Amino acid sequence: MNPRELRADTPALHEDVYLNFGAHGPSPRYVVEAADEFVRSHEYETNTRNDPYEVAFDEYDRVRERVATFVGAGDDEIALTESTTAGINAIANAIDWEPGDTVVRTDLEHPAGTLPWQRLEQQGVDVRVVETKNGRIDLDVFAEAVEDARLACFSAVTWTHGTQLPVSDLVDIAHEAGAFALVDAVQVPGQLPMDVDEWGADAVAAAGHKWLLGLWGGGFLYVDGDVAESLTPNTVGYRSVETPTADPYEFAVGARRFEVGSSNPAPHVALAEAIDAIDEIGIDRIAERIQTLAGQLVDGIPDGQLYSPNPPESGLITIDVDDPESTVERLATAGFVVRSLPSPNAIRVSVHAVNTREEVDGLLDTLESEWN
Repeated sequence: MNPRELRADTPALHEDVYLNFGAHGPSPRYVVEAADEFVRSHEYETNTRNDPYEVAFDEYDRVRERVATFVGAGDDEIALTESTTAGINAIANAIDWEPGDTVVRTDLEHPAGTLPWQRLEQQGVDVRVVETKNGRIDLDVFAEAVEDARLACFSAVTWTHGTQLPVSDLVDIAHEAGAFALVDAVQVPGQLPMDVDEWGADAVAAAGHKWLLGLWGGGFLYVDGDVAESLTPNTVGYRSVETPTADPYEFAVGARRFEVGSSNPAPHVALAEAIDAIDEIGIDRIAERIQTLAGQLVDGIPDGQLYSPNPPESGLITIDVDDPESTVERLATAGFVVRSLPSPNAIRVSVHAVNTREEVDGLLDTLESEWN
């Protein structure tokens, strides 16, 4: 398979020029069909032929293994979640916080990486925000911030600028300070290679509904095998324990302790199908094509209008315009789907491997009046 074939298999890409993959990636037919097939089989056939719980648990196990292989983790280091937000909250809620504890985050984080810490502030936890410049983080400033911190949370690829943060370096600095390292990686899988073992983080939260072109509800959480035992989830169910009928119960080994009950396996069935499609093309090939198309885009934008780096570091390109909201509406009228950002006050274009050079040229032509 190649990107052109993937595009042909994705109905939502056949009308407008879709350039908002950093928010949501429309799914190919076979990803949706995999979920539909599972639901139909599970509801229409399983109850009369097989135990529905066994069928669901077999799918959970299969998808965990598939995700683990894709991100460089062990099978026991993956929990299936609803979203990146759910994963970050799962970690935030599994630590026994005390008043005066400190959480460090950057000013580049998505609300998924800010709201859980705002809630902890109400319990007396101190939240320290590391200020950045142009989507970059100063390692010395970060080191100073985490000196007495209990946890540090940061993005692998920033949703604001499309910059790649030095994950391994930040993890090392956090660990040297004795802090837990939690990474928001939602902008990585499907557009860039991802190896959680190389990163060395304690936990990594992500989801498949963006660059992987999976369905909403198909998220996952990596938790380092040596770290999981030190975390105590604040929710518990039969999927999170070794023996549901045991009293007292024991949490499951590894990340599975963060799964709870009878969640619908369909979005995760679709996640595995989406990963198969990306793997068939090759993540390196996808990353290379995204780099080419994103480079074409930034080359056509005046330097003073570009918030993202040139050359680009991802498919997320942020552009300064006078009125982002009206620009998004004007582009939509012309058939181009992008989004606005609150900070920086700009528009963001998300270029995937399924896009074309002609689409990028068309967007640049439409944007020309913004800076002329």
